[in-house]
Amino acid sequence: MRYRDRITIEPGKRGGKPCIRGMRITVYDVLSYLASGMSYDEILEDFPYLTKEDILACLEYAAVRERHTLMAPA
Repeated sequence: MRYRDRITIEPGKRGGKPCIRGMRITVYDVLSYLASGMSYDEILEDFPYLTKEDILACLEYAAVRERHTLMAPA
């Protein structure tokens, strides 16, 4: 999967934060739900317009961002 196919950034939407497929739910929102202990199934039940692939794209996006952070010069 390529997160770039699902994660969008639009300057006028949610302050330019990365969102899922142009919707108003951000990567941060999904990661926060996961961090709070929600399961994939609970998130998908609360947000039926999301898919498991959307959640995985959020995780991939976060992993790539973390990798770039670790590679940045100190």
